[in-house]
Amino acid sequence: MPTPDAQKPAETPVDSAVPASAEEARALGEQAQAQWASERRIVEEAEALRVHQVEQAAREQRERILQEVAALPGLPGVYRYFDAQDQVLYVGKAKHIKKRVSSYFQKDHGGTRIGLMVARIARLETTVVRTESEALLLENNLIKALNPKFNILFRDDKSYPYLKLSGHQFPRISYYRGAVDRRHRYFGPFPSGWAVKESIQLIQKVFKLRTCEDTVFNNRSRPCLLYQIRRCSGPCVPEGQGADYARNVSHAERFLLGETQEVMDGLQAQMMAHSDALQFELAAEVRNQIQALARVLQQQSVDENSATGRDRDVDILAAKVQGGRACVNLAMVRGGRHLGDRAFFPRHVEEATAVSLGDDEQLSAYSPERQVLEAFMAQHYLDAHVPSLIVLSEAVDESLSEALSEQAGYKVTTQAQPRGQRRIWQEMCVKGAELALARLLAEEGSQQARTRALVEALDLQVQELDSFRIECFDISHTAGEATMASCVVFDAHQMQSSQYRRYNIEGITGGDDYAAMRQVLTRRYSKLAEAAQLGTGRLPDLVLVDGGRGQVSMAREVFEELGLDLSLIVGVEKGEGRKVGLEELVFADGRPKVYLGRDSAALMLVAQIRDEAHRFAITGMRAKRAAVRTGGSKLEDVAGIGPKKRAQLLQRFGGVRGVAAASVDEIASVKGISKELAEEIYRVLH
Repeated sequence: MPTPDAQKPAETPVDSAVPASAEEARALGEQAQAQWASERRIVEEAEALRVHQVEQAAREQRERILQEVAALPGLPGVYRYFDAQDQVLYVGKAKHIKKRVSSYFQKDHGGTRIGLMVARIARLETTVVRTESEALLLENNLIKALNPKFNILFRDDKSYPYLKLSGHQFPRISYYRGAVDRRHRYFGPFPSGWAVKESIQLIQKVFKLRTCEDTVFNNRSRPCLLYQIRRCSGPCVPEGQGADYARNVSHAERFLLGETQEVMDGLQAQMMAHSDALQFELAAEVRNQIQALARVLQQQSVDENSATGRDRDVDILAAKVQGGRACVNLAMVRGGRHLGDRAFFPRHVEEATAVSLGDDEQLSAYSPERQVLEAFMAQHYLDAHVPSLIVLSEAVDESLSEALSEQAGYKVTTQAQPRGQRRIWQEMCVKGAELALARLLAEEGSQQARTRALVEALDLQVQELDSFRIECFDISHTAGEATMASCVVFDAHQMQSSQYRRYNIEGITGGDDYAAMRQVLTRRYSKLAEAAQLGTGRLPDLVLVDGGRGQVSMAREVFEELGLDLSLIVGVEKGEGRKVGLEELVFADGRPKVYLGRDSAALMLVAQIRDEAHRFAITGMRAKRAAVRTGGSKLEDVAGIGPKKRAQLLQRFGGVRGVAAASVDEIASVKGISKELAEEIYRVLH
């Protein structure tokens, strides 16, 4: 029988964490609140200490910089500002480097662009030079090498086309772009390829110089069609190899040098000599030359009173700044003829025009157009050909002219207030700059509108519209031969040609576009996907594929294997009858097809990118196909192969493709081809 103590239920032990009364609960709450307040105070004190340390470090850094500035000499030099990541912010020059650099640190610039840059300066470097001209040269070289964020930057493109007169016994007139060979004569530069080709057509028409390649010229036995239509005097045959061709070459050279009156006088004397000799047909031909040349000179020549001396070679520069963008229009006069103009659009205009002023009162009077002009002249002419006269829309620093003269080895004059014909040139150039800049702003506005329309039409989640990136792929081949894939990039509202890529497609069945698309996407995104996961690479916001469901399905498989988002893939499917404007968009993530509408701004952007990918692919394919069909190189490239041996090889094997398909022993069996030469031919062609 249980005892009374055993029948009594066991007492529940009291948990010490559970308050026994309201007072204890209140006490515990106050204790917890005090503990939280203490922890918060510790965090605030740590944050305040961190901020204090940062501010202290900034003050020490600024004091150190100010001490360095105070120690700078009052001499010409170049200065460079760097941020905490050691990235260059700005490169500048000064006649008095201490005064110029001090102007950036004399007051608080607030939230202006100068203030933003000065706040980021972690250190500075200076280089003292002897003259302001040397400072200008050094500044230009550093800007090109360092690509600073707060400097006006022009694209470094001096690859202007030239007109080339070869050093052959019977010189050839041709279009040329590249390094100069002293064996030949060059005339230019010309502002565009069109200007060169127009001049070649003129010289063909008036002076009848040949344009055929030397390899063609050396192997002709009768004149070509150009001889029949009187565009070439036919020096490839004995009948055209007389003194007349040398005289025509001399006339063409003098014409290109601007000695037009002397050429006209020489032709006039030649016509009268033929007439006195009763050679009326020859006299009539020379008369036609004079008339054709006179018509051209009437269209292209400048005023006779100003087309002498140094006005034969003149550059005219005009700058226009508007809407945060700038344009420099360069017009060229060569040999007394106005050859056309070319527009340049620099980067970092807003940042640079604000930062370059500092607190210098003298510089504050500089207009943005003047700053842009000076930046262009420094980056464009230094280390390049410069004419003796440059007509400008704005006056520039005299030291710039001195530096250009010192580099060129002759006097370079700049003129901002011209008269007469030069004033007409200046007004034309200014108008050209205004039109080019207006066109650029309109195009950029329309491109931004197209980008926004595409993002909205596809309901894409894009944080920064200005950084929206599209990559588009296309496949091109000729009946399965020379398959080439292209990838073009649209970023920051414009096509980025420097980021285009071509891919040689190999190891697939000829004509299998699906396999080709799989290969190019795998090669493109396999490494990029890994880099994106590590934070060192960036995937596009949209991947366009030129094709319908088949190509999209192949892209889907690749993206699934790589673990990428399928919503990035969009196929551009041809519409009914493959008509432009009826394209539909096909999605890899299962969404239904979308027709944007013929007049849709989004479809215009898609079509623009798709067409660019097609153009880039087909030009690469044609080049590859031509290389394949010619064995990858020409027999002319092989040392020791002259016209006779080349003809024997082509006759024996039926063309270059046959030579490329032959073995070393088969090539060596041709008369005059040694085993060593056969091995060299095989190596070059393979």
